[in-house]
Amino acid sequence: MVNEPDMSYGNYSYADYLTWDIEEMVELIKGKVFKKAAAAPRRAHQWLTGSLFRDMSLFLKGKKCQVYIAPFDVRLPVKSKKDDKIFTVVQPDICVVCDLEKLDERGCVGAPDLVVEVLSPGNKQLELQHKYEVYEESGIKEYWLVDPESQTLLIYTLVQGKYQSSRLMTLGDTAKSAVIKGFALDLTDYFSEMN
Repeated sequence: MVNEPDMSYGNYSYADYLTWDIEEMVELIKGKVFKKAAAAPRRAHQWLTGSLFRDMSLFLKGKKCQVYIAPFDVRLPVKSKKDDKIFTVVQPDICVVCDLEKLDERGCVGAPDLVVEVLSPGNKQLELQHKYEVYEESGIKEYWLVDPESQTLLIYTLVQGKYQSSRLMTLGDTAKSAVIKGFALDLTDYFSEMN
C-alpha cells in the first residue's frame, strides 16, 4: 500500500490511484496527480453545486439518465478499460450518465454525457485548462462551467469532436441543456437563491 503519490512523477494509472491512502481528493489527468484544494470549497461553491444537483436529480427522476455529485470517480480510458491502462480519473462536481452500462460500483468508466464544474479560487487553472482538454478529448457531449464570483455560466457543446461555447450567460438568462432534453435553468433564480 502506497501512502501518498510522488507529485513529481507523471505516469500514474487508476491501479496506482486505488492504492493511495490520502485524506484529500485528488484527480489523475493523463497520468499526473492534481490535488484538490486542501480547504473545503467555499459556501457559494457548495450551494450552487448542491442546488443544481437537486434540480437535475428531480428533473431526471423516472428517466433513463442518472446524475451524480462529487466525490464520484469518472475514469476516462483511452485504449483500454483495465485499471493499469487508465491514466485519467476526474471527479466533476456533477455528472450525468445516460448510458448506464458505463456505471459500476466504483463510479463511471467512459465519458459521461454531461459534466458540471463549479469554479473555486483554488481550482480555476485545473478546470479551465486541463479538464477542458480532457473532457473534449474524451467525448463528453456537454460541459457546464459555473463561476460563482461573476455569476456566469458557459456551456461547451461537443460538435464534431471539438467544443463550441455558448455565449457567456448570466442573470436574466436561461441555460438549456442539449443533452438533457427539456432541462432549463433560470440563472437569476439559481444565483440569487444562495444569498
